Amino acid sequence: MEDEEAAAVLRTVGRQIRLWREAAGMNQPALGARIGYGGDMVSAVERGRRIPKPDFLDAADEALRAGGMLSAMKKDVEEAHYPKKVRDLAKLEAEAVDLGAYEGHHVHGILQTPDYARALYAMRRPAFTEEEVDNHVAARMARKAVFDRTPRPMLTFVQEEVTLRRPLGGRMVLRQQLEHLLEIGGLRHVEIQVMPTDREDHAGMAGAFQLLKLKSGKALGHLEAQLHSRLVSDPRNVQILEMRYGMIRAQALTPRESLTFIEKVLGEET
Repeated sequence: MEDEEAAAVLRTVGRQIRLWREAAGMNQPALGARIGYGGDMVSAVERGRRIPKPDFLDAADEALRAGGMLSAMKKDVEEAHYPKKVRDLAKLEAEAVDLGAYEGHHVHGILQTPDYARALYAMRRPAFTEEEVDNHVAARMARKAVFDRTPRPMLTFVQEEVTLRRPLGGRMVLRQQLEHLLEIGGLRHVEIQVMPTDREDHAGMAGAFQLLKLKSGKALGHLEAQLHSRLVSDPRNVQILEMRYGMIRAQALTPRESLTFIEKVLGEET
């Protein structure tokens, strides 16, 4: 496992399956035969060495008459798939009342469609396995829950013009991504802005970043570059990021102008 927190979740799930199995008087091969898996797979899951799929948990729950106790662990198991840094960021996003992000190379993660995200992860070198790509895409899509939270957080994004034109995954994927941006940008609690390439003054030349203001009033920054991802908590450094983000937003097109710009780019792609 990538980290101890995820490993602990899988050990807990495996222990519960073993306890219910033993209470039902079944051995591992017998349970495997009942739910369509081999005894080796049951053993690996019980030892926390394999991640059980949702249908495994549902079938085990029914076979062992666990009354939904095993099926209820599907969400915990699903999150254990996600890399730790993604889980940690998703937790902060879930607490944020105000989230702002500037992105220069691709569409920001929580604005991405599944196909766009899959194209990005498929380009990774060294290459991910198909299972790893699936897990990363699922983790990224789970972060989109921030749009549906109540009360609604304020969500603002500034995208470089090039991110709207670079056909990652192909032209069809790009068109669908642009359509998605228009849909998300129409939400009352979301503002998407475009930074035109022809701007002579640009406060974001140091790279992409994200700002989060939490319910507690604490403000944090998040930076991601190549192999490193880190939170910025020092108030002095967060203040610098806030100042830069304010300037970036002032230099970019307004939200209304930006949606018109995205519609124009989409028209050029069709």
